[in-house]
Amino acid sequence: MSELRADPRSPWADEDETVPPDSWGRRNGPKHTLPWGFALVVVLLVVGRFTLAPHLTAPALQTWATIFVAICVQALPFLVFGVALSAAITAFVPASFWTRALPRHPAAAVPVAGMAGAVLPGCECASVPVASGLMARGVPPAAALAFLLASPAINPIVLVATAVAFPGQPLMVVSRFGASLAVAVLVGWLWLRFGRSEWLPIPSRPHGDGPKWARFGEAMRHDLLHAGGFLIVGGLAAATLNVMVPREWLAALAEVPWLAVVVMALLAVLLSICSEADAFVAASMTAFSPTAKLAFLVVGPMVDLKLIALQAGTFGRAFALRFVPLTFVLAVLVSALFGWLLL
Repeated sequence: MSELRADPRSPWADEDETVPPDSWGRRNGPKHTLPWGFALVVVLLVVGRFTLAPHLTAPALQTWATIFVAICVQALPFLVFGVALSAAITAFVPASFWTRALPRHPAAAVPVAGMAGAVLPGCECASVPVASGLMARGVPPAAALAFLLASPAINPIVLVATAVAFPGQPLMVVSRFGASLAVAVLVGWLWLRFGRSEWLPIPSRPHGDGPKWARFGEAMRHDLLHAGGFLIVGGLAAATLNVMVPREWLAALAEVPWLAVVVMALLAVLLSICSEADAFVAASMTAFSPTAKLAFLVVGPMVDLKLIALQAGTFGRAFALRFVPLTFVLAVLVSALFGWLLL
């Protein structure tokens, strides 16, 4: 025992020594980086307050921020709805259901899938994950693409909003429904005839052997994180282009009928307005003809910046480079035809 007490390394060597010693748990050489780091942050905030504030409060930047936030806030609930529906399809609906619900021949399944879009309230952001889930469950890609195009354009909420935005003009509602459904079916048939499997790889889905609710949550997290990032990218691009397009150009171009149709179609792509609200924007553009407004209503839910970003991120760049131009051209031509016949 005396040897233990004589050992200077033993805590029992000196009974008056503090146990544990003050040096335990402390770093050698006290450093004061935290106060200096906090002071640096304060200095940067003060400098930024006086140097960057005048630029951040510029009207153009405020308009850009408002448009970006509006696009994301407008689309996010419908994106979540679409992701939830897609996850429910993956987890709860057996693959055999789709073989019974749709005609076996793909050419006949395309118009049936297009008409199914009339009963599903949703935005174009919701249609992408739903179409992805349908393909993963065995639905022919052409039929899923027809549903993708028709769902945000002919569902009951969109048609009611169009009727409210154009009071006393029932033909505008009829034209929007007919033209949008015709474009969806035509695109589906053309993709069935000329599309290739390497252009549209079936999206991989998370599968598991656990409970259905666990697979539902896994699929929903997978799609929401994947699609949400591309929604933000598309919203940033849409807000930037929205601010950069001068309003004076629109009034001058509206005087040329055919040019007005193309301009309104391009404007629908750039503005990227949700299909539940685009009718009110189109109705406010009084300088344009009804046919040009119809083109705006048909093209917008099928081709816009955030939708292009979602499609490219979900199905691949090769798909978007072919699908987007095909849909845009058909939407413009069919809108002009329906406008000439009915409006």
